[in-house]
Amino acid sequence: MPAPRYRRLEFGIKGVEIERRPGATYVRTRQALQDYPARLGDRLRHWAAHAPERTYMARRGVDGAWRHISYSQALDSARRIGQGLLERGLSAERPLLILSDNDLEHAMLTLACLYTGIPFSSISPAYSLLSKDYDKLRHVLAVLTPGMVFAADGEQFGAAIRACVADDVEVLVTANPPAGRAATLYADLADTPAGDAVEQAFAATGPDTIAKFLFTSGSTKMPKAVINTHRMWCSNLQMMRQTWPFLAEDPPVLIDWLPWNHTFGGNHNVGLVLYNGGTMYIDDGRPTPQGIGVTLRNLREIAPTVYFNVPKGWEEVAYALEADPQLSATFHSRLRMQFYAAAALPQTIWDKLHAVAERDCGERIVMNCGLGMTETAPSALFVVQEQVRAGQIGVPLPGITVKLVPNGDKTEVRYHGPNVTPGYWRDAAQSAAAFDDEGYFCSGDAVKWYDPDQPDLGFVFDGRVAEDFKLYTGTWVSVGPLRGRIIIEGAPCLQDVVIAGHDRAEVGILIFPNVAQCRRLAAQHGFDAADASDAQVLQSAPVRGFFQAMLQRLYQHGTGSANRVARALILLDPPSIDKGEITDKGSINQRAVLTQRAALVTALYDDADPAVLLPNT
Repeated sequence: MPAPRYRRLEFGIKGVEIERRPGATYVRTRQALQDYPARLGDRLRHWAAHAPERTYMARRGVDGAWRHISYSQALDSARRIGQGLLERGLSAERPLLILSDNDLEHAMLTLACLYTGIPFSSISPAYSLLSKDYDKLRHVLAVLTPGMVFAADGEQFGAAIRACVADDVEVLVTANPPAGRAATLYADLADTPAGDAVEQAFAATGPDTIAKFLFTSGSTKMPKAVINTHRMWCSNLQMMRQTWPFLAEDPPVLIDWLPWNHTFGGNHNVGLVLYNGGTMYIDDGRPTPQGIGVTLRNLREIAPTVYFNVPKGWEEVAYALEADPQLSATFHSRLRMQFYAAAALPQTIWDKLHAVAERDCGERIVMNCGLGMTETAPSALFVVQEQVRAGQIGVPLPGITVKLVPNGDKTEVRYHGPNVTPGYWRDAAQSAAAFDDEGYFCSGDAVKWYDPDQPDLGFVFDGRVAEDFKLYTGTWVSVGPLRGRIIIEGAPCLQDVVIAGHDRAEVGILIFPNVAQCRRLAAQHGFDAADASDAQVLQSAPVRGFFQAMLQRLYQHGTGSANRVARALILLDPPSIDKGEITDKGSINQRAVLTQRAALVTALYDDADPAVLLPNT
């Protein structure tokens, strides 16, 4: 069978060097990291001078038309807003805190901060809009002590502001000031005449200036404020540019929904656009039944050159492309590369995307992936070959050395490079604990060689070191690989899964179903799903049969107690952002789910029959 044909995509990394010492192995790419700017503002000034009319950011207005901001307009806004922020005395001790989601005002505020050396922090809107007690929002405010708090719609965030933001902290809104609270309008701040102080502040900004604080998910403890310096961000963007040379050939065009309070959307994607003079169309959609229509409408109009998404988003896009050849034709018309992160992409979705591309444009588009974290700004490893399989994470980027350290029956990966954080803001103890005695950041992620005889193919993800557990027999359960196999077996009706069994006799699983796919399956087998509740759909014979058959396959194919799934429980309630079970990007936190749903774990093991499916309705 001939090898599949891929659209041309060259990689800038050609191999790795390995150094073995007692107790650790060190791996780095053969390519050195090239020079990079001292600060992000240098790239804004560059593109404002060399491509002043090119769109930097665009977003639909209330009338549905795209509203564009060019690079020259972005620089002007950064200077004006920056002047206003300087006049208010904002600094690392009194940064800007952003409560609301991605929009053009959010983008201009962050550019102003980057230009003038004032740190900012975009935090999850869920802390304000979904939380009942505001515990995480109060924690963020206590850690950062902001000098200004921004929310696009003041009244939408009014309850959180009134409950948590001190009276002496200025509130900035685009519209609808919150009742009972004085607020400054964004339009007034953006009208500030820029003075000499702005350029003086820019000149004083350097590689070690704090660009932003990004909070960790806070799944098991309160979120930590990860310090992100200009050196971290700029070096990481240069690493990407060297790995993907096509970014320098043509300015990238993105249509993107990923939240800026996370490092994937806020550092990786926003930074990639600014660094390479590209254009970002802000997608107000989401990979949900309610939000995917917005995304598909945007993709019918905007043909990206590179497309980023999380696995749930890719699943929705894959089915839409399969069903709509015209959408597929637009989507694939100038696409150079696809990329996923945040969780494992099931091979079934991967294969579907390749099949649709071959059907509609006669070639596959490379699907890329890697490994990184908030503390590495974010990218540390990328896959650098055309043909990729689910689970691969690739090789270190130029400038990064990874250290492989045995940890139980796994191998932990640790990082050293200019893109690694200096630590956590106002948390010396956590900062010190994050690094080993050689100064390598301890990730807690486990990896193994894709093929030990071909190290240039890099690594595969082997789960989190802390996620693995022992059955009461003393047998270790390796959560990452098992979870990946279950997701493949459960496609398309299984959305995600959590592995249970600590100090138990056998492995059990908690299933988060893909309710939309379950509804389709039930309808295809004669069940009247149109007016049925989610609980009724999950209790229907077709859906129960699907998961029962999946469970039986997993049990029969297991080679021992550590990978033989014996029982399962379908969960009706989706994972909760507020409880730390899931991030805004959609990645599951194993430990948080098991903690928050301890009673369901007990119920999972209450039945004596080890092969029974226990739906929770």
